[in-house]
Amino acid sequence: MIIVLRRDATEAQIAHLVETIQAWGLTTHLSRGTERTIIGVIGDERTIRSKPLEAIPGVESVMAVLKPYKLASLEFQPEKTRIQIPPVKPGGEPVEIGGPSVVVVAGPCSVESRDMLFDMAALVQKAGARLLRAGAFKPRTSPYAFQGLGVEGLRYLAEVRAELGLPIVTEVMDTRDVEMVAEVADVLQIGARNMQNFNLLRAVGRCRKPVLIKRGLSGTIEELLMSAEYVLNEGNRQVILCERGIRTFERATRNTLDISAVPVIRRESHLPVLVDPSHGTGIWSLVSPMALAAVAAGADGVMVEVHPNPEQALSDGPQALLPKTFEKMMSELGAVARAVGRTL
Repeated sequence: MIIVLRRDATEAQIAHLVETIQAWGLTTHLSRGTERTIIGVIGDERTIRSKPLEAIPGVESVMAVLKPYKLASLEFQPEKTRIQIPPVKPGGEPVEIGGPSVVVVAGPCSVESRDMLFDMAALVQKAGARLLRAGAFKPRTSPYAFQGLGVEGLRYLAEVRAELGLPIVTEVMDTRDVEMVAEVADVLQIGARNMQNFNLLRAVGRCRKPVLIKRGLSGTIEELLMSAEYVLNEGNRQVILCERGIRTFERATRNTLDISAVPVIRRESHLPVLVDPSHGTGIWSLVSPMALAAVAAGADGVMVEVHPNPEQALSDGPQALLPKTFEKMMSELGAVARAVGRTL
């Protein structure tokens, strides 16, 4: 349910309304826009419908949210969410996702060694990446494939974060590991295979770190937004969505990157959206063109894989960019971002 307030509603009236609704056992979310202030109400719909909300001073109208996802919907919160990632080092600048700047998240698919991680982190940072991606824990289709360095990988990530001041995005796979990973990561990633791991979504929802949710292999956009709803419903409003390709009948690419998901999500939700063209295509030569297309379509950022020697990568080598290719892509991304009224 959405309560639209009168333009002349006073702060006292708003406070009284919020207090009254919460006394009924319902949850409120206050959103102040440039034109209107609204209050989103979450709870038992029978309770909401039975209350005389329109009789309370300051209320202009009451509307039902028809989408199955409530907290994630643009109806519930008309203002776009901007997620602030605090600076790692004192005096540094925060990273904002969902604002006017396009954010690039880059790094190797997995933490393979300390030296390689430091080299790649320094390189992508110098080229303009704002966050470092690398997996300490790697979910793989085959049980015989490299599964990541685990706790050792987290330790390397913590070291590079402290030395370079580069925020970390890394995946958490198990509810038992959320607190441990959150001690290192600035953004907790929920991988495609765990998009509908509802216990894990609830667990990261109780954590107060930003959460990046990747679209599942066969997940619809609505299902992705419903996954975000689990995190939001636990009180964590810092959710980032990520389109990373879906499984279709097409075999020319690893997955089919759904660029149209970007404007659809922006039409349906206030949450920021990134695109991962590395997993979306699985082919390094397609990563840069799809990254450019993502920015042109309105994505708030891209996530790409970079490796010094893709032929020897322990995971996803065919989709990793060489450092020089990444630097060239960054230059091209800046031009596209400016063309659509954004910065890099």
